[in-house]
Amino acid sequence: MNKFFKLILGLLFLGLIVVIYLNYPKLNIITGFAAKNVCTCVFEAGRDPETVQNGDNNFSPVNYAKSEIDYDKKLVISSVFGLKSRTAIFSEGLGCILLPEDVEMLKTQEKPLRQQVFSELPYPYGTGPAMDSIFEEINYARLDLAITNVFQRDQNEGDTRAVLLLYKDHLIAEKYTEGFTKETKLLGWSMTKSITGTIVGILEMQGKLSRNQKDLFPEWENDARAGISLNNLLQMNSSLKWEEDYSKISDVTQMLFLESDMATAQLHQPLLDEPGNIWNYSSGTSNLLSGFIRDQFSGHQQYLDFWYRELIDKIGMHSMTLEADLAGNYVGSSYSWATARDWAKFGQLYLNRGKWNGEQIFAESWVDYVAKPVEGSNGEYGAHFWLNAGGKYPDAPRDLYSANGFQGQHVFIIPSRDLVVVRFGLTEHPEFDVNIFLKEILDAVKP
Repeated sequence: MNKFFKLILGLLFLGLIVVIYLNYPKLNIITGFAAKNVCTCVFEAGRDPETVQNGDNNFSPVNYAKSEIDYDKKLVISSVFGLKSRTAIFSEGLGCILLPEDVEMLKTQEKPLRQQVFSELPYPYGTGPAMDSIFEEINYARLDLAITNVFQRDQNEGDTRAVLLLYKDHLIAEKYTEGFTKETKLLGWSMTKSITGTIVGILEMQGKLSRNQKDLFPEWENDARAGISLNNLLQMNSSLKWEEDYSKISDVTQMLFLESDMATAQLHQPLLDEPGNIWNYSSGTSNLLSGFIRDQFSGHQQYLDFWYRELIDKIGMHSMTLEADLAGNYVGSSYSWATARDWAKFGQLYLNRGKWNGEQIFAESWVDYVAKPVEGSNGEYGAHFWLNAGGKYPDAPRDLYSANGFQGQHVFIIPSRDLVVVRFGLTEHPEFDVNIFLKEILDAVKP
């Protein structure tokens, strides 16, 4: 019997060695993801760390990481079997910052100055209660069933965390899973790209730049990259080399989990073809845009404040936090947090074609621009927004466009139906069937 137990222990130990060997090159990514996610969920969103470990971080190989939380110093240290520990530290106003291996603490950093005005107007245009309204064209029983179905179809509790609908400026449906409420901040992941693109649109309307301008960076002035336009970056067709693969150490994982200045991650990449010839979804491009936006200001504080003053706080997304990297750049590809209600406001702004409470935030033509398909994207991408022009969701209108994020975060904008649909969760299409989700809602809300 002792020999049997020794054999079992030996096999378990061997299995552990194999797991470590196969994943050791990825440990920086695994522990970096774990530390960063736990840190922001706990210190920015106020979540219970156990729910983060059992929910957000409960997928292989990230679930091998164990995290220790220092509430006094507001930091998280994560490691796998005691190996390759990584630290993320909370900085008020900037979220959690993942520290490089050779950095132990943050230096003093500038923080955005918020100008939050809490209007008494009914939600979504203010912070007052949403108006009670009945629309004859809505089958409320069917709508309630559609929303209930979203949560009941989940394989695991919490796969869908929030669903919210705005119709004709009115809140018509809102539901959260246990542990989440209308006050809970939720990570948008790549929905942040649409925020970043919108900042460019605002700057353009203010006459501070043009989407057609070239010669974007001094580092490109002596080679063919000088021909890359701002439009190319917005449409993801710069033809710059980039690998967006999260399963290994690639350009994107190196940027998010190893770089201290994410705005430069794609800056030094070579051209693979003429600008405009290759469409390639790239988080590096969005952070490059964040760096370009920073270059439009004479000081870093102005850069930090602009995003909030001219967009986020202007439309009352007061719960939102844009997270920064160690160099102080907003991580325009991936890291922004807000309540589902505030994310819905962003969708409503686009449904209103850039107008909010009588003020034009960005040009109406910008809306048409972001929703125009880019050649090479199969009708699925515009300018930092995803599209349904190619019919990816066959039962949804072709004019649907959306901000999308990892694990199925969505703000769907459907102009032909005067509808904004928000969904947050831990599963994405096709595991979470977006087409069925939208079809059931649209069948209940008919013009």
